[in-house]
Amino acid sequence: MSDSINHERRRFLGAAGAALGAARLGVFGTVVQQMACAALTERNEGVLPSLSGATEWLNSPPLTPAGLRGKVVLVDFWTYTCVNWLRTLPYVRALADKYRDQGLVVIGAHTPEFPFEKDIDNVRWAAKEMDVRYPIAVDSDYGVWRAFDNNYWPAVYIADVNGRIRFHHFGEGNYDGIEKVIQRLLSESGKKTDNQLVKVNPRGLEVAADYGTLRSPESYLGYEKAESFASDALQDVPRAYTVPRLSLNQWGLAGNWTVKGGRAVLNDGNGKIAYHFHARDVNLIMGVPPGSQPVRFSVRVDGGAAHGGEIDEQGNGTAGRQRTYQLVREQDRVTDRTFEIQFAEPGVEAFCFTFG
Repeated sequence: MSDSINHERRRFLGAAGAALGAARLGVFGTVVQQMACAALTERNEGVLPSLSGATEWLNSPPLTPAGLRGKVVLVDFWTYTCVNWLRTLPYVRALADKYRDQGLVVIGAHTPEFPFEKDIDNVRWAAKEMDVRYPIAVDSDYGVWRAFDNNYWPAVYIADVNGRIRFHHFGEGNYDGIEKVIQRLLSESGKKTDNQLVKVNPRGLEVAADYGTLRSPESYLGYEKAESFASDALQDVPRAYTVPRLSLNQWGLAGNWTVKGGRAVLNDGNGKIAYHFHARDVNLIMGVPPGSQPVRFSVRVDGGAAHGGEIDEQGNGTAGRQRTYQLVREQDRVTDRTFEIQFAEPGVEAFCFTFG
């Protein structure tokens, strides 16, 4: 993925974070309101671009704008490790189910962020594991992404029955607004819809972030985009690290690691990653390369056993397929804490922390 795409995604998420910060401080009628109003505005944004850049299709034969005429079309850009997209999935899934018979076609354009997300076996696994039953345009070469001139995960584009894009929304939220646009466009085409909005019951990684307490940002572990690493990284060279004293939102390594451009790779057993965080949830994109043996790990928060979807009551788990692992979901008051994950065997690759 090009640096420009990375930059745009991170800049947008930063702007969204600033808006959320304004909301926490009570600054309404400014940034937050403007973003919401812009997202709810329907307008003619041109024709539905070609989908021919897809390298493969799942759950469907290849779809084309011409073949979709007469349908309201929602194109949802995703990549399966992106927690921001994962938190929108319950709503996209519910919309696809509710309005399919009234003429809505939902297409998930899977455009990878990390190299392992280009692996079609991983995409097939993710679609099955995450119950994505609607058509998927596998966009491993960014052909669909470029056709839409898109820069964000998640991103939603909605086209009317005449193949004109009438609405877009970037990022999480605005689910009622998105559904009302679908209802309106279906009604314009003569379809009858009720005014009820879908209700969802998200679980695990699909649960919305607790933005009222979230103080820790997304953090990459590869040197190309790493921020707040508490040690000096040697690029692409094995090195023994120790975790220094960490300030809020700093992280460190212990043990023998090789810090590469997009990931940190553990060379020996008993390596550790520590992060001083302030959030309800701690997630880590990690795993082992295809064909490698799973790696056992244990998670501690402030020295005690943690609670998370991927670990048992003692804080133990196993890293296998490269994906997003939910390692901490705080049960008590959210405050500054220190997270530690220790790996019993070598071979794990760690890519990125996300929080919720």
